[in-house]
Amino acid sequence: MLRTERGLHMKNVALIVAAGRGSRMMQSMPKQYLPLNNKMILTHTINLFTSHESIDVVMVVINKDDQFLYDKAVIDINSPKLLPPEYGGYTRAVSVRLGLAGLRNKSPQNVIIHDAARPLCPPNLLDAVLDPLSSYDGAFAALPVIDALWKIDNGCANYSINRENVWRAQTPQAFNFHKIFAAHLHGDGSAKDDVEVALLSKLNIKAIHGSEVNFKITTPEDLNRAAAYLEDN
Repeated sequence: MLRTERGLHMKNVALIVAAGRGSRMMQSMPKQYLPLNNKMILTHTINLFTSHESIDVVMVVINKDDQFLYDKAVIDINSPKLLPPEYGGYTRAVSVRLGLAGLRNKSPQNVIIHDAARPLCPPNLLDAVLDPLSSYDGAFAALPVIDALWKIDNGCANYSINRENVWRAQTPQAFNFHKIFAAHLHGDGSAKDDVEVALLSKLNIKAIHGSEVNFKITTPEDLNRAAAYLEDN
């Protein structure tokens, strides 16, 4: 762990992206604040990072209209690692850029960026994406596509898509802090994830085998699946 005497120089910081609205959940409340086994989804995700010994500091990017919900999510979290939240922007990429700007005064070496809606991420996956950063600018969790892929037009199969060497991205995604922040400063805010931002700046990014448990809660069925997993584990 790399710190100055005053604890201002951090090796690994975490940025949790929680500014989205989650419309596919079909709930009036943003999905990251929905209950999952007696805690909010976001609470589970924050606890994952504050309890991990490789993470020095945790910050959450939230929607400015969700401050009250965020306060409820963290009311029982007493970790000194958790910083006050940063308000996000109109896209995910803008929200990440604003979060990184809020962390730069900590002079971190690396940053892990993670979606709030992936609360079941195995802790060892955090170490797995951090490990390559001595040789790569970034690393991200992903899983190879094993199903047949089809282009669908008007509800009908049109043509198959070659799945060879096609992987589906997850978070966490870890990067050299200064390189990914610089990449975001040059971006236009339209990128779907931070790997896209990094590649546009020609950073070299390593894919790490992710986990099926690390699924993103997007629909009511996903929420039920996550609840069942926690009950069984």
